[in-house]
Amino acid sequence: MTGTRIAALGHYQPAKVLTNDDVAALVDTSDEWIRTRVGIRTRHIAGPDEPVDELAAQAGAKALAAAGLAPGEIDLVLVATSTAIDRSPNMAARVAAKLSMGSPATMDVNVVCSGFTHALAIADHAVRAGSAERALVIGADKMTEIADWTDRSSCVLMGDGAGAAVVEGCAEDGIGPVLWGSVPTMGDAVRIEGTPPRFAQEGQSVYRWATTQLPPIARKVCEKAGVTPEELAAVVLHQANLRIIEPVAAKIGAVNAVIARDVVDSGNTSAASIPMALSKLVERREIPSGAPVLLFGFGGNLSYAGQVIRCP
Repeated sequence: MTGTRIAALGHYQPAKVLTNDDVAALVDTSDEWIRTRVGIRTRHIAGPDEPVDELAAQAGAKALAAAGLAPGEIDLVLVATSTAIDRSPNMAARVAAKLSMGSPATMDVNVVCSGFTHALAIADHAVRAGSAERALVIGADKMTEIADWTDRSSCVLMGDGAGAAVVEGCAEDGIGPVLWGSVPTMGDAVRIEGTPPRFAQEGQSVYRWATTQLPPIARKVCEKAGVTPEELAAVVLHQANLRIIEPVAAKIGAVNAVIARDVVDSGNTSAASIPMALSKLVERREIPSGAPVLLFGFGGNLSYAGQVIRCP
């Protein structure tokens, strides 16, 4: 086997939903203000008994069930997150324990909003190199726990959730080559700092960078995969906010693609946003099996990573 593929997906969101009117009771804002500026209507909020590893394990279990695999058949677990408060055990080890796995390698990947596409690339490389047979790749974040609920420009964005993918070897390529990078000089434009940690960003700088610099990079991702933007069946960008997603998607030129807009109902869930949005599109059968899909993460650290995958 010389290729890799995503065999199955799964996602999980907490039951509690916070509407824009609910947020307006906490901070000086309104439903109209939020919808106009970021396009979000609702977001899911995890409770005190739902830490990041619990969100991740729920999504991971669903992906395993969809793939028809037992936990012991996974030998690599990667969890992309930037909201793991504890330093050790890491989230991947806790997920492996929760799912009663055997003895997988367990690693967390912290690249904030592009964490999942970075972790997916690492799993792809590991399976191709023969150091793993099957990997469980999870993006999970509890953004509401690190939100500054006095800052209406950022707290209105936040949501919690997790999405997961099972990666395995196959005869043909189902995961295209990654294109990744960063802008180190602008790394502090998105921050999670302090004690307790709090999220902050330079919103206008991030918006300008995303809408002007990222579309040509996303087109290069397609080029590396041997796919034109017009051939894409779907585009799943990091679900930052609708004012970024829609112009970036338009500039990529994927005129025939379904554009993921899960941010409207889920808010910005950071590393969880791409696998969660993709899992929902597949669950609703909005993408044909085998069709090319662009995944493109961007944000914290001013990092980015993307690849074209074939829909499971």
